[in-house]
Amino acid sequence: MSPRLAAATRAALVAPTTTTATTSLDPVIAKLTALGLDYPATVLPELLEAAARDDLAPVAFLDRVLTAQLERKDERRIATMLKLSGLPPGKTLEDFDWGFQPKADRRQIEALATCQYLRDKTNVLFLGPPGVGKSHCAVGLGVKAIKNGFSVAHFVLDDLLHVLKADAAVPPARLRARRYFNCGLLIIDEIGFRPLDRIEANLFFRLVSARYERGSILLTSNKHVRDWPEIFAGDEILTTAILDRLLHHVAVVHIDGQSYRLRQLGALLSPLRAGSRPADGPPPSSPPRRTPIEMEQD
Repeated sequence: MSPRLAAATRAALVAPTTTTATTSLDPVIAKLTALGLDYPATVLPELLEAAARDDLAPVAFLDRVLTAQLERKDERRIATMLKLSGLPPGKTLEDFDWGFQPKADRRQIEALATCQYLRDKTNVLFLGPPGVGKSHCAVGLGVKAIKNGFSVAHFVLDDLLHVLKADAAVPPARLRARRYFNCGLLIIDEIGFRPLDRIEANLFFRLVSARYERGSILLTSNKHVRDWPEIFAGDEILTTAILDRLLHHVAVVHIDGQSYRLRQLGALLSPLRAGSRPADGPPPSSPPRRTPIEMEQD
């Protein structure tokens, strides 16, 4: 860049400190807005002042503006996709209590957080007793998927079955428009809390078959897969067909341990809780009961 051009650029960057110069930015702001560059259009004077202060070259200034715009655009995308996903808020892998649940394979779950399984169309199956963090990890992986550019749909099994029943008459070809079919990651939570009837089991099979090798499914269950015939209407043949497709490409995560929901139970049931007598002392004595005659003498 020639010295004359560099000097002119620096002068332009300093210009927004005056009212006249700020007014002259209005046409530029209008063009940025027309191009959809909302962030630099909103804070252009501040951006120019920062560029002058940091003595940025024009190319570096342009890169800073575009990077900031892309970051805001991605923030809006993530916020929108989180709303559409149905993921419950407030559960991320970053706030998962690994110390309380040491049997959870942190390395395996963090490897899943890279989202390579989504690129490979691999399923994920979380198994373990209630309350150990299966749903938390599933939601956390859903958040990671959205941040990595994948669409996500989250359902508790009962809610999903309600939707599947409503779509029971829809031809398979038209299911492609449904969110539970075309998303990059379908999360199905709470499999095993109640048995499905035959109609529900067949609808579940249709869903699994439709997504087979087309998109990943992440499931959580409190029952081992050997007990799944009990879930799917007692039909071992249908259960085998479901598992054949789910487990062909799958990562299985076992979590065993104490329930998060019951971790305060010991304290609540402890004889030392507030209001109870000390363990090494006698129970407090009650005042002697007064007779009606004594009460009349008062």
